[in-house]
Amino acid sequence: MTRTSSALLRSPVAALLAVLLAASGTLLGAGGAQAAGYRYWSFWESDGKSWAYATQGPSLVRPDDGTVQGFRFAVSEDSADAHRPRHAPDFGAICASTPAKDGAKRVALMIDPGTAEDAPDGERPPAPRTACAQVAPDASSAEALASVAKPLRYDSSAMICAISGYPKTGCGEQVSGDGDGSGKPTDAPSPSSAPATDDGSGSGGGPSAGLLLGIGAVLLLGVAAVFQARRRR
Repeated sequence: MTRTSSALLRSPVAALLAVLLAASGTLLGAGGAQAAGYRYWSFWESDGKSWAYATQGPSLVRPDDGTVQGFRFAVSEDSADAHRPRHAPDFGAICASTPAKDGAKRVALMIDPGTAEDAPDGERPPAPRTACAQVAPDASSAEALASVAKPLRYDSSAMICAISGYPKTGCGEQVSGDGDGSGKPTDAPSPSSAPATDDGSGSGGGPSAGLLLGIGAVLLLGVAAVFQARRRR
């Protein structure tokens, strides 16, 4: 084979590889652009020192006397990415002015409406606050919250949509992940107690397994084309 014909052969092969690499980059970019979050009230429990994301909804939890719980409004991709209440739990400080009472329990609540960046368009979050709920011994966390932070708003799956009337509208809606800061809602997620990730991995919007397999297949086709071209020399 002459030097000229070899160069002509390498030229389309190089062009093919360039196209394949560009396609792979596009696919990866598309995977990153799919990253999005959900705007919702997350529910937190405390061991007295730090916050932990609750594994059950507030309507199911029956807190003991002396429990500290928190609610935080923010845009989060999943439970691993969720924002904690911004104040440390402190039962003694929150319930200092609410003396113990026979036949009742005290539950300290931290209610954090989040920041302006997480607020729906046209709304401004109220200031974070604490409250000491004194409720019946068998009361749920939702009942404790209702006793100090009305009005509450729920959706059909018992997900908390609003605390003390905030926000006025919306409930766990998905917001765009295009990085423009607009926070415009896209398609709403399926009803659930908390927004879920696509694959349960908590990866926070990275490329899915299907996308990575597709990229691998494209690259393998490119390698096969190169070997085929070399065999024809």
